[in-house]
Amino acid sequence: MDYSKFISKMSSNRKPSGISEMRKYLAEPSPSLVWLASGMPNPQLFPFREATVRLSDGSVLELGGDLMATGLQYGPTPGYIPLVQQLKDMTLRNHSPPRWGESDLLVTVGCQDGLAKALEMLLDPEDCVVVQEPCYSDVLCILAPLTPKFVVVSADERGMCPLSLRKGLERAAQDGGPVPKVMYLVPNACNPTGTTMDEARRREIYSIASEYDLIILEDDPYYFLQYDDQEPLPPSFLRLDTDGRVLRFDSFSKIFSAGLRVGYVTGPTPLLERMTWHMQASVLCPPGITQVMVSELLRKWGDEGFNKHIAKLREFYRAQRDTMLQAAEKHLAGLCEWTVPKGGIFLWFKVPGLRDTTPMLLERAVTRDVVLVPGRDFMVEEKKPCQYMRAAYSCATPEQMMEGMRNLARLVREELALQKES
Repeated sequence: MDYSKFISKMSSNRKPSGISEMRKYLAEPSPSLVWLASGMPNPQLFPFREATVRLSDGSVLELGGDLMATGLQYGPTPGYIPLVQQLKDMTLRNHSPPRWGESDLLVTVGCQDGLAKALEMLLDPEDCVVVQEPCYSDVLCILAPLTPKFVVVSADERGMCPLSLRKGLERAAQDGGPVPKVMYLVPNACNPTGTTMDEARRREIYSIASEYDLIILEDDPYYFLQYDDQEPLPPSFLRLDTDGRVLRFDSFSKIFSAGLRVGYVTGPTPLLERMTWHMQASVLCPPGITQVMVSELLRKWGDEGFNKHIAKLREFYRAQRDTMLQAAEKHLAGLCEWTVPKGGIFLWFKVPGLRDTTPMLLERAVTRDVVLVPGRDFMVEEKKPCQYMRAAYSCATPEQMMEGMRNLARLVREELALQKES
């Protein structure tokens, strides 16, 4: 593929940092190498020497002096070398990208950092981007300063609708405006709806993207939090990518820790090169000590330990979902509508009797001891009335879920009465 036509003016003007590029020579330095190139602080003066991290199973990770010094020092912009290799191995096992030989992997400061850099790389102000609606709210925040044109694609219980996608792209072509360049989607346990695309739909959407020459941004932080026991899982867009048009974004936030801020992006080397140059000019490198922690945990656990951890997560969050559904059925049946999420941590409610949930949630919900996110935050035109709202079930106890749904039911009934009076 010719990627030059996808690159924004800002990204086309980026250049590599000479100093950062030279750090690649530190990957496997010869014993006689004298490094006088960059302003690294002397690790002998770091106040931290070693650490012992106790894990939830009672075992420990030992971060000795050499590991601590490595984690506390400037590192390669693409990521801590042992971790990068572990992530490449994981990507090959889970996704088997058909164009792996032309791909690369870049560790980012959380998944969202990668998304922000990718969108800045691909879009100029007022360019055209394709999004499913509802759309992850923070991506809309990333896009806002670019004032893009949107092709808004509707969704159902199976995720993004191919027919809506095709019609939207046809309208964009007929309007004579900017040609759509990028499509953003969340294929598994979509935030906020919880929907997951089946394989047939993914293949159809990928085919349409190929026909209209779109770069696909596959945001998949809930890949390991899918509750359907079917095996294998639906193929990722990266697995389907015979053209080299997919940038895939993964994260450890939902499976290890959100505060580690370790995510990674996989995709065509020419695109990742541009993102790497952006990182060289912004964060220099991903957080070193947290990368070392993730790498050592993966090494300690191995595939068996990692899979055991994922199974535990799925069991826990599946039970949380089921408890939330029971609470919703008890208190909100007849007041709200919802679909059963196939993964993730959210329940997406519609209140058919209300024109807009926003005033209720922003002005009165806290007085009824319950807080949800208004659906309008996930809409391209956020000023329009919206009947939806999002609840998270990840951290609430069963008692809190039952109480929260009871309080929400009371709030909705009060709002319906207010609306009727007005």
